Amino acid sequence: MNIDNYNFNGKKAIVRVDFNVPLDENGNITDDTRIRGALPTLEKILKDGGSLIIMSHMGKPKGKVNPKFSLGQIKDAVAKALGTDVKFAPDCANAAEAAANLKPGEVLLLENLRFYPEEEGKPVGIEKTDAGYEDAKKEMKARQKDFAKTLASYADVYVNDAFGTAHRKHASTAVIADSFDADNKMLGYLMEKEVQAVDNILSDIKRPFTAIMGGSKVSTKIGIIENLMDKVDNLILCGGMTYTFAKAQGGKVGLSICEDDKLDLALDIIRKAKEKGVNLVLGTDCVAADAFSNDANTQVVSCMEIPDGWEGLDAGPETRKAFQDVIKTAKTILWNGPAGVFEFDNFTAGSRAIAEAIVEATDNGAFSLVGGGDSVACVNKFGLADQVSYVSTGGGALLEAIEGKVLPGVAAIKG
Repeated sequence: MNIDNYNFNGKKAIVRVDFNVPLDENGNITDDTRIRGALPTLEKILKDGGSLIIMSHMGKPKGKVNPKFSLGQIKDAVAKALGTDVKFAPDCANAAEAAANLKPGEVLLLENLRFYPEEEGKPVGIEKTDAGYEDAKKEMKARQKDFAKTLASYADVYVNDAFGTAHRKHASTAVIADSFDADNKMLGYLMEKEVQAVDNILSDIKRPFTAIMGGSKVSTKIGIIENLMDKVDNLILCGGMTYTFAKAQGGKVGLSICEDDKLDLALDIIRKAKEKGVNLVLGTDCVAADAFSNDANTQVVSCMEIPDGWEGLDAGPETRKAFQDVIKTAKTILWNGPAGVFEFDNFTAGSRAIAEAIVEATDNGAFSLVGGGDSVACVNKFGLADQVSYVSTGGGALLEAIEGKVLPGVAAIKG
């Protein structure tokens, strides 16, 4: 079923969104991209005359109630975004009465799904290597099904608009779909747009295709890097992983973040890029600091010669120019992960240079997809989000989709 063709009039719709938004120490939202992204779907349901039950996770409470991760903190922000009052159910598994009492046009926000271990469906308090793990796993899968059925019982129709969690086979993202027939389950507008954006990147590649992968660790990006090797013309690797590559090639990296157990892997990536004819672009200079602080003393040094007691926190001017030269000529661009500690204002230059080059390339007709929490936060911080082709709300889901993996949250609805 397509959301555009569905009439929600008189129906109760339970919608899985990704409202796992960043909060400051006072519980205030610091980036509301994910809430704004879900609005078209939520507003369509209300406009049709349906009643709306919103469910999401926040953080990693590990199956336990933790006020720090309560969705109650964002209730007022959701109400403000929707322009209507939002009721709150303090226990997502005991909200039958609150859901039953909803009138057309009313909204109910459920408490954090991950306060229940059944949401993620992983056995608690037992390791994979322990005796009895398989039995515990089987029991938890049964409990997960029951939990999903409880959530499904609140509504007539299920909408999944949480691309950020589409790569997880959780109760609310995939298992719940079994309780609805094909005519009463669908992807929301955001999910449809995300799936289409990935499709644009993978099936309609205009060349040259440049991917920019940032972030602190090579290990978390290895699957996507290897998959991209067969697709891209240029691969820019930046951020903290720069220093693992520098050390692997015999460089001195001082106190910079570095995965010493991944040096062989870094050399392997360099070798594979050469074999496949991919232009691998790595940082050559960096802005080094004598402390992990916005106010630290800084100097520009070679990535191969960072002094003892100093650490690389951003791309240097030579590296920024090299990145920009490659990005500006691209016709398809994927950006996931910053070039430095962009949260510190004094170390934003590398990420800003990437963002501005992407904007320029987009102006010249490139299709640009920015995805992953930190990259999205970058383009928002620089006020450039509306000048790229598409900003994805998914980090892990986006990367897994680009790796070519089937996303359970999409498969549960599309088959």
